[in-house]
Parts: sequence; C-alpha cells; structure tokens
Amino acid sequence: MEAIFHEKQEGSLCAQHCLNTLLQGPYFTPVDLASIGQSLDDEERQRMAEGDVNSEEYQRFLQQPSSNYDDSGFFSIQVMCRALSVWSLELVPYSNPRVQDARENPQNQNAFICNLQQHWFTIRKLGNQWFNINSLKTEPELISETYLSLFLTQVQAEGYSIFVVIGDLPPCEADQLLRFCPAKPVKKPASKPAKGIQKSDLQAALDQVQSPSVTRPVDIDEVRRKREQYFNSQLSSNPQCSTSTSSSKSSTDVQKSDSTEEMTEDEMLQAALLMSLSENPS
Repeated sequence: MEAIFHEKQEGSLCAQHCLNTLLQGPYFTPVDLASIGQSLDDEERQRMAEGDVNSEEYQRFLQQPSSNYDDSGFFSIQVMCRALSVWSLELVPYSNPRVQDARENPQNQNAFICNLQQHWFTIRKLGNQWFNINSLKTEPELISETYLSLFLTQVQAEGYSIFVVIGDLPPCEADQLLRFCPAKPVKKPASKPAKGIQKSDLQAALDQVQSPSVTRPVDIDEVRRKREQYFNSQLSSNPQCSTSTSSSKSSTDVQKSDSTEEMTEDEMLQAALLMSLSENPS
C-alpha cells in the first residue's frame, strides 16, 4: 500500500486530492485548479456578453460568485473535466448509455470518480487490484474484484454521483509494482465483544441467589412489616393461641420489638424469605 500515491484531506481540497490520486502523482495544485476555474468563468462571461451586455440578466450574472471554484477549495465538475482533458481523459456519468459496459462489467474499466456535494474520491485499478483512494481515509482500501460492483452500488445508494474515467491513465510506479507484488488484505483487529450480560454473569448471579451464606442489602422496615403480618396470620389461623396471645399482647410486642432489634441482617433475610415463601407457595 505504501507505493500508492495518497493525499490526506487538507481543508476542502478533496477535488485536488481526487485528481492527483487518480493520476498517481502531485500533478495539480490549488492554484492550478483555480486558474482553470477562472478560465471557465471568463469563457462563460464572453458567451453571456454575446448578447446584450446592458441586459438585466447579464448584470445579474456578473454579480454572482463563480460556480467553478471558491476560496474554500471547492472546484466544479467542469474544472475536473478540463484538468483531465490535458491527459486526454474524459469523465462520463455512470448512467450514460455510452458506459453501459462499465455498469455491467466494472472490473474491465481503469478508474471511477465519485462525488457527493463537495467531496470527491477515486476508485482506481492498480496492477490487477482495485483500491478505494479516499482523502478522508488514512490509507487506500483494497476492494476485491468480486466486491467492486456491489461497492459501486452501495456508493450510488448513498447519494454519490459516479463518473467513469475514459482514456489511458499515465503510467505510474504503483501500477507496475502491484502487478508483481499484489497487495494483501489488511486484517482488521478483532473487535471487543459488546459489553452486556454474559452467560457467566447469569450463572454467578444464580449461584449467589442459591447460596444461603450470601449477605445482601435488606430493607429492615419491610422485614419487620412482613414479620408482623406473619405473626398476625398465625394468630388468626390458630384461635386456641389467640387468648393466650392477647393476654400477653403487650409482652409479646415487647419481645417482638426486642428480637427484631437483636436480629442480624442474615437472620432477618431468612425470616423475610420464609415469609415470602409462605405468602407465595410453589
């Protein structure tokens, strides 16, 4: 991959990066492309001046900013086409009937240029392999020949306009080198599993629930309330004990209060579990 000429994104100069990666060399600078844009503006102005230079339409045209380039680094498709014409290269829209074979057999082409709004990038064949050379990426990405058609379809579905590069590209070192030493797919590091509930976590939680020695936070007031309900239910279900219990109600209350205060969390937890089981028998 090191042999492939790749310019990383600088400002909004992706059109310049796209052209240079297509040609595999630093052939164009922002000044070069701006000069082409200015020439296109002059040609448009001359065509408009062939009519009435005093017309409102012509005056409005003069006040409009250039549609071919601006200070941010934007360059139009017209600038791209004019720049490539120096190399006898032509950009033809992917949907044009002229390039039907490119749609059916994209692997037989040399390169494609993709554009979405103000972003441009190159898909080029080097050696016998295809590469996505995008200035927004850290390095060129290898595209298998079997995946190329699907990749173009995906790019088009994302809203990109695709242009087929017609003509012979200038020879480059990367093309010659990759013919003899093809690039190997880069193995991506295995992604870490999504953090979530694992089977081992569930087993550990189950073991904790089943373990009688596990100490868990206990709501003391809730335990006392359930314990009170338990004693009351026992009294109501055993009338013989009600008299003796009522006669010693005050002492029993005191004993319950004292015993509750003296219970450890483990004992209270066990009492709560016993009461829950008695309320919800299996």
